[in-house]
Amino acid sequence: MSTDKQVVDSERENEFTTTHHVYVPHKAGIPPLANYARELWRRREFATEMSRASLRAANTLTLFGQVWLVLNPLLLSGVYFLLVQVLSGGRHGWEFFAQLTAGLFTFYFISGSMGTGASSVVGGGKLLLNTAFPRLLMPFSAIRTAFFRFLPTLPVYLIFHVIAGLGFHWAVFIAVFFLFLLVVFALGLAALFATLQVYFRDTTSFLPYLTRIWLYASPVLWSIETIPPRFEKVITVLEFVNPLHSLLGGFTQCLVNGDIPSFTTFATATVWAFGVFAIGSLFFMSREREFAVRL
Repeated sequence: MSTDKQVVDSERENEFTTTHHVYVPHKAGIPPLANYARELWRRREFATEMSRASLRAANTLTLFGQVWLVLNPLLLSGVYFLLVQVLSGGRHGWEFFAQLTAGLFTFYFISGSMGTGASSVVGGGKLLLNTAFPRLLMPFSAIRTAFFRFLPTLPVYLIFHVIAGLGFHWAVFIAVFFLFLLVVFALGLAALFATLQVYFRDTTSFLPYLTRIWLYASPVLWSIETIPPRFEKVITVLEFVNPLHSLLGGFTQCLVNGDIPSFTTFATATVWAFGVFAIGSLFFMSREREFAVRL
């Protein structure tokens, strides 16, 4: 009996004297950018495989999965087209519908990037705890997933482009440049919202309301070249406050109308894209060392 009591007393003592590891958040700081960039490039296949796994899990690689990716924004385009037709007295035709589908398909890419990017870090909790890798690969992988969901919509838009009789111009190649800027912009957004989601878990709950307001303030239901002169001051403010005014507006100007955007649109779009990318990525990298503690 005395021996059993000594064992119990020993266990109690060890419970309080054994060394316990306590994990606390790291101080914020940006790692060496050159080494970090090399490691990102070296492990790019890791992000690719994560993206492929997400696409397979969402059945995006199947025929019906791709049909739904196209059908959802296409039905929304039809609803907005009917609404605008009623409000405008039926003045719009296939040309407007082509512009509407191009804008909505691209806007869905941006909003999808924000949503998948915001949940990329929080959704990979065990991976963060058990594997050492640059955490920025996670929102970058989410952008790859969103982009591959966007690709099936391009052939559908081309059908309406041909039906509208818009023709093909060399300005389409400039649209590729604006699409590149949109991807860079989406990378920055994904990194920014992924960081915010770690600290504020309700971030994704507010995103649908933010994207809906953003949709109405962006050149999707309207185009830059059709704005009445009396709204020029409002458009001037939007051009510098709303990133998608120049990014999305320049893209649809080149793709749909074959017009060359102004130099201001080029400059503003470039500054917004790389500015948001730099801010989002640096903010993410400065906080990523404490993600495992926060999850």
